[in-house]
Amino acid sequence: MSTTKPTITKETARHVLWMYDRKGSTKPGSCTEHLIRAIQTADILHAAKLRQVFPELVAAIDLARYHEDGIAELQHIAATEGPLACRCGNTAGPFDLHGRCENCTETAA
Repeated sequence: MSTTKPTITKETARHVLWMYDRKGSTKPGSCTEHLIRAIQTADILHAAKLRQVFPELVAAIDLARYHEDGIAELQHIAATEGPLACRCGNTAGPFDLHGRCENCTETAA
């Protein structure tokens, strides 16, 4: 099992925001909409299987569901290239779920 966190793209952030009826959203296609609903309703076993195949989508949904400022983070991702915490001006990417690019993550380690 990989311990790296997937990068959440603008498109994925916008699709997940749409499922929560939030600003900055874009309606996903029907397949993506069904995937999001499946992930939201999956039991633990099936959620783990879906995470293996769709890690970015599961990470974005987890961010929205379980993090206090997850919706705000998704809105920021949807509006810009990177999340809030990157010290290099949100330009270096790819970004992790904590908002750091690979360069800032290596510097913080």
